[in-house]
Amino acid sequence: MLGSRPIGRLLWHTCSQTTLSVGVYGIYALTNAWFVARGVGTDAMAAVNLAAPVLLILGAVSTTVGAGGASLVSRRLGAGDPAGAARATGNAFAVFWLTAALITGAGLLAVEPLLTALGTDPATRGLTRDYMIVLLCGALVSTGFSSLVRAEGRLRFSTLLWVVPVLVQITLDPLLIFGLGWGVRGAALGTVGGQAVSAAMSIWFFFLQRDRPYRITRADLRPHGPTLRALVGVGAPSFLAGFGATLVALLVNNTLSHAGGATALAAYAVCARIQTFVMMPQLGISQGLQPIVGYNAGRGLHHRVARARTLALGATVGYGAVAAGVVIVGADPLVALFLPGGDAATTTQQALRIIAAGFVAAGVTPLISAYSQAIGRPAISYAISVGTLVLVKAPLVISLAHLGATGVWIALALGETLSALAAVVLLRRLRRVRERPL
Repeated sequence: MLGSRPIGRLLWHTCSQTTLSVGVYGIYALTNAWFVARGVGTDAMAAVNLAAPVLLILGAVSTTVGAGGASLVSRRLGAGDPAGAARATGNAFAVFWLTAALITGAGLLAVEPLLTALGTDPATRGLTRDYMIVLLCGALVSTGFSSLVRAEGRLRFSTLLWVVPVLVQITLDPLLIFGLGWGVRGAALGTVGGQAVSAAMSIWFFFLQRDRPYRITRADLRPHGPTLRALVGVGAPSFLAGFGATLVALLVNNTLSHAGGATALAAYAVCARIQTFVMMPQLGISQGLQPIVGYNAGRGLHHRVARARTLALGATVGYGAVAAGVVIVGADPLVALFLPGGDAATTTQQALRIIAAGFVAAGVTPLISAYSQAIGRPAISYAISVGTLVLVKAPLVISLAHLGATGVWIALALGETLSALAAVVLLRRLRRVRERPL
């Protein structure tokens, strides 16, 4: 299917599946924010946002091994090498489990310094501590490796890896927050509970199910030098992007904490969750593109690779423009879902309208990064991942911080636009090189 079906229909099929998958998580991000805001309060929303870098760094690790592994798996399957695909997947699991264990240990040993670095104040420190400790304890089950499932074309199960855990989370949140009164601890436990279900599903799929192109054995979990180098080499841009996003989140949180306190932090928390939901189709397009590009690049079908890239770019920009318009016009009722009124609601409405202007370009940068990873050309992904964060987004936040919270909102929107322009320039450079897999 990946190598023969018309590209337009194939891209629609894969992207609709991946968008459904990640869109379900977007729904959870909204409902989780609603439960916390209505059940615990504004300070709790600020605390959840302050702890977000912990989730981001865990996500960076899982995305690194997931993106690197998925690129290897799709190309190995395209080349008719199922043993190589099994080894890549097994090494991806091993690297993630080891790294997650190290993050848990280091985080629990350094909780208090970490809370200070996250920008907590007396009003949010205890709440942030409660939330963060639960997340750290659940680090080992924080991914279901849906990207590796997609790499072999099993889009339906990949979707289930998102849908089932999110349904678990949406069920647990009201029970733990409202029913048992566990506050932010309940919100964190709901998140970890859903992640544990996803991890269990992935273990069954990769280690126990027989009707698949390959099956992971104990030998595949042993480190294999060339596989690890390829996995980290291709996936490292994803880690750099995730790590950079973590640093930018720390910078934004600390800036907002000094500029507007808990009110500005709560506003950012609401805006971030609305953006997460609205931008899910753009993430779905990037994820849906990867197996198509990786498989066809592996088979040397470069005309299909180019066609898929062009259609995906057009789709992500078109959707971004529509989404930006809808959010700007509907900012007031969207914010009212989370905050009933007052200064926090007013600040959030202003922030959302400014941040939404960047939605048009928000999907371009990750799409081009995912594309270059899929064809085994990580250099462009490195440039995008590091360059746009270090040279564009962070400097904008720092340079506009003197304008207070409004300066941060402008920096976030402008950063998306300038990053997309830089990514397009790098893509044009990549197109001058023959797109053959490494």
